[in-house]
Amino acid sequence: MKQRYFGTDGIRGRVGEYPITAEFVLRLGWAVGRVLARDSGSKVLIGKDTRTSGYMFESALEAGLSAAGVDILILGPMPTPAVAYLTRTFRAQAGIVISASHNPYFDNGIKFFSAEGTKLPDPVELAIEGELDGAMTTVDSSLLGKAERVDATGRYIEFCKSTIPASMNFNGMKVVLDCANGATYHVGPSVLEELGADIISLGVTPNGLNINEECGSTDPKTLQAAVLEHNADVGIAFDGDGDRLIMVDNKGEVVDGDELLFIIAQSRHEYGALEGAVVGTLMSNLGLEHALRERSIEFVRAAVGDRYVMEMLKRHGGVLGGESSGHIICLDRTTTGDAIISALQVLAEMQKSDHTLNELKSGMNKYPQCLVNVKMASKFDCSTSSRVCDAQRAVEATLADKGRVLLRASGTEPVVRVMVEGVDAQQVRVLANQLADEVQQAAAQA
Repeated sequence: MKQRYFGTDGIRGRVGEYPITAEFVLRLGWAVGRVLARDSGSKVLIGKDTRTSGYMFESALEAGLSAAGVDILILGPMPTPAVAYLTRTFRAQAGIVISASHNPYFDNGIKFFSAEGTKLPDPVELAIEGELDGAMTTVDSSLLGKAERVDATGRYIEFCKSTIPASMNFNGMKVVLDCANGATYHVGPSVLEELGADIISLGVTPNGLNINEECGSTDPKTLQAAVLEHNADVGIAFDGDGDRLIMVDNKGEVVDGDELLFIIAQSRHEYGALEGAVVGTLMSNLGLEHALRERSIEFVRAAVGDRYVMEMLKRHGGVLGGESSGHIICLDRTTTGDAIISALQVLAEMQKSDHTLNELKSGMNKYPQCLVNVKMASKFDCSTSSRVCDAQRAVEATLADKGRVLLRASGTEPVVRVMVEGVDAQQVRVLANQLADEVQQAAAQA
């Protein structure tokens, strides 16, 4: 069976449009209570980012869970990975995050964590969807769930700090930190300040509507300018819910998820702490694969999406994986992608090695990459077109072993993504556009 509502990262959409409505989320809370917290005395945590709509959905989830007889601990604004961690430490049956991650304020979504602080497996998501088909009932009044607001910020801050050596501090390091006016706005600065860094904070004045707006990991221009203006050692930008990041080096250059993954992997390998394969995705830069191979580090690719990276890590016994977007998973530190913890691993390596971020990333030669989105009148499977397959083989033959081609249909819209990467930037652009034209024409004739 295929999920009707759950995507690769929970349920997401535009606020007010089904299923991101108060009525649906009320029923969703009840269904989650029925599936994940059937036993007496069960409790579920709820955290959220800074979107105004979070108040509405928080109340809806609370009512649905209470009707199912489940107690609720309300955390308020809290990074997504913090909810994963706190679900474990509070011994809760599940954790829920109200967030649309890096999307604009008018979107929102609901993410879930199991009692172990991991994403829900497909069978559990299907069971929740099955409950949504039934009539919503309410337990006896004596069994209704109770809600309590808790402040667990300090607990999570201490956990973040514990992921680097206790003897380490960042005294004398100047850091520009952009929290995207999102869920990390009150946690991120505290972690770094308590570790001794000199902080210049951006994106820490959320108003419910400015989350990810011209700030954060999806729009680092302001961060780049601030790093240069303040002559900072490094810049860090989180996304709206705090599970992904990008960084900026002292020269104002963006350091993306592939480069950050390389830096952490190389550090782990050097100190003998790297286990299993490093996992990237189909979109990970070829330069990452080559740089790791040169250091005898195994690298494998998963489908795009953090849940697939996690599945591949488990399959290969790995502890480190990530995506180009900056969603990095350090399983030797926590159970899910965590932007704050990932940033701390990079800062720790800068401190230990006495190298700048620019020097650390230089060990990876990033290949030029061109991505063309080809819009379709309807969904189109490239693998069924001999014309497209012939064109793809021709491009691959031109690139030989110094490039890569990827054709990927979007899972959410009628778009085929054509990606070409290689050594020569101009050649890559030409080949990508040629292949995109072939896809467009083949789709028109289909």
